[in-house]
Amino acid sequence: MNRLILHPGHDRRARGGHPWIFSNEINSFDEEPSAGDALEVASHSGEFLGIAYFNPHSLIAARILSRQKESIDTVDFFRRRITSALDYRHRLYGPEEALRVVYGEGDQLPGLVVDRYCKVLSVQFLTLGMERRRDLVLEALVDIFRPAAIVARNDVAVRELEGLPCAVELLHGEIPEPLIMKEHGLQFRVDVLGGQKTGHFLDQKENHQALNGRVEGGRVLDLFCYSGSWSMHAAHYGAAEVIGADSSPTALALAEENVRLNGLESKCSFVRADAFELLRELGRSGERYRTIILDPPAFVKSKKKLQEAIKGYLTINRRAMELLEPGGFLFSCTCSHHLDRETFLNTLRKAAAQAGRTIRLVEMRGQSYDHPVLLSCPETEYLKCAVLQAL
Repeated sequence: MNRLILHPGHDRRARGGHPWIFSNEINSFDEEPSAGDALEVASHSGEFLGIAYFNPHSLIAARILSRQKESIDTVDFFRRRITSALDYRHRLYGPEEALRVVYGEGDQLPGLVVDRYCKVLSVQFLTLGMERRRDLVLEALVDIFRPAAIVARNDVAVRELEGLPCAVELLHGEIPEPLIMKEHGLQFRVDVLGGQKTGHFLDQKENHQALNGRVEGGRVLDLFCYSGSWSMHAAHYGAAEVIGADSSPTALALAEENVRLNGLESKCSFVRADAFELLRELGRSGERYRTIILDPPAFVKSKKKLQEAIKGYLTINRRAMELLEPGGFLFSCTCSHHLDRETFLNTLRKAAAQAGRTIRLVEMRGQSYDHPVLLSCPETEYLKCAVLQAL
């Protein structure tokens, strides 16, 4: 197999288990590779470090899939990897029908995301190397899951960095309508073709349960509510009134449908609003809430935008803290890996000071267990959820 040889002294991260090889770390090749080729990664002294696929057009020029000398271009390779990922989740969740089955680097399959919604798989091929192996992946998925349908949700900006087009495609079968999943006994309609992400936000599953004991009998404000997962869990755990807000009319229509599915119309209502403006208006009118949920989309699209994004997090958290009743809770989330945990906490500290509130950190939570963090790849830890209480 053709070899990718690293510069002297540029093998530390690869030796430590990080799967990414950056273009400026590459010294040479045995022979010039083509885009998507599988390569052996070697130190400058020739020591074998792994098998990767290659993309000359990306800053991350190679991604390691195996630390053994084996082919990554067989159905059997993907069948084994996906089966291992599924076994891990079955040990944690049992026969759960809605799961992230493959989480890229966290499952040693960088560039591949697979979500299961009952009998439908929603897949993302995020890199050129994985896109070139699409047929192998699909054959493995059909063998393992026998799905009713497989949808490619390749409408994500990261594909553009790989030189790939963005599109949504039905790759296999037919999507049953309506497609309904369950989470903690609640029902949710999933839009795998037009919904956000792959159709639903599976990464907050365990965090939704943390509402239990923190909403009973109170008013709850759920900002960036999307399809209403946080709202309906709040109602399920005993909130007296839940108001969800989102700027997307499509998301709000889905949230209202989910409320009807669960018979929670008397507790949950939704408004179309910009979260920043709504918080300002609620502050002026003197509104107070037992619990506020902030689960915004990623404000940090790149490291260059980090300081600008921090200002946004600071503003929105300060305004939310001002609306908490004494003893009330704030669930504050960020889903950007560029904003590390300590920077996020520092932002929350500044927000509390500006709001003139005494706030304590009850717990710091992360993404659900089916989004496993690879210790050697900190980029796989993206979701932070701070549970705060106003004293």
